[in-house]
Amino acid sequence: MVRSLSIEDRLSAFRDAKQVVSVGSLGTVLVITHKASTLTLPIDGDSLLTAGGGQVSGLSGRAINRILTDHGIVNEVGTESGRTSRGTPALARAYAELLNELKPSKNDFAAIERWWVARFAELFSTAPFKLNYDQSKTMVSALRNLLEQARDRQRRSPGKAYVGAVLQHLVGAKLDLALPQAKIIHHGFAVADAVSDRTGDFELDDLVIHCTTAPTEALLRKCAANLKSDRRPIILTIASMVSAAESYAESAGVVDRVEVMDAIQFVTANLYEKSLIKSEKRKTTLESLVRRYNEIVADHEADASLRIEVG
Repeated sequence: MVRSLSIEDRLSAFRDAKQVVSVGSLGTVLVITHKASTLTLPIDGDSLLTAGGGQVSGLSGRAINRILTDHGIVNEVGTESGRTSRGTPALARAYAELLNELKPSKNDFAAIERWWVARFAELFSTAPFKLNYDQSKTMVSALRNLLEQARDRQRRSPGKAYVGAVLQHLVGAKLDLALPQAKIIHHGFAVADAVSDRTGDFELDDLVIHCTTAPTEALLRKCAANLKSDRRPIILTIASMVSAAESYAESAGVVDRVEVMDAIQFVTANLYEKSLIKSEKRKTTLESLVRRYNEIVADHEADASLRIEVG
């Protein structure tokens, strides 16, 4: 006899199949669940979207936080966590189909909402990295200490790439702060350009930025492809690997056409500019960087332990 799946089983299978693990995707299904409990089934997935079909109606960081607060969750998601991504409308339609299949009662809807809230609680429960800022020391040392924490955690978790993820999202946060008018596209570290067909981790005008903790010949081949497409590649890496990246660039014959920089120095230079070189503003500028970093992690990563807490 085949056991029929419970609602929790179906929700778990949906979460795994659709990778509903980030704050953005979890927030989407949570807000839809809350709204759908007042609607008549079956639900038309398109009715959950705005008139243009590009956004989920009523989805916002504030809406997510309001539901979480109702369930006693004190942690809050970022204000941009409700921002609709390219895959959000498709997720909304797929989730509407699931709800139509489940045909939940009023009590079932309450249980489903609690189930998704529990997934948020799990996300929030993992200890973040700690930014220990000491004004007697440099901002570079504070950020490099973050990478050291990530490296220590990576040693204890074989197969994880915490250092690379932290590095990429720090750079992404710096770009957002430095270029508030630009539309910087962020990606989860698991879909970094090194393992996809994207031209780089970040693209701005004719610039292509590659973030890496370990430059390789394959990366330089990608840089060469950038150059053939009239793009200007920049490699941002950890300090100890700058010379290795330059060596690979020299072997590839593009050493004078590929910028190679220490990623932390790249991030820090802008922090000094944003703080107007004033010591009293440096901590608040670092906090702004961390806040944006955490929003990026919430929107694009399943692992909440990548978050940073300011000490």
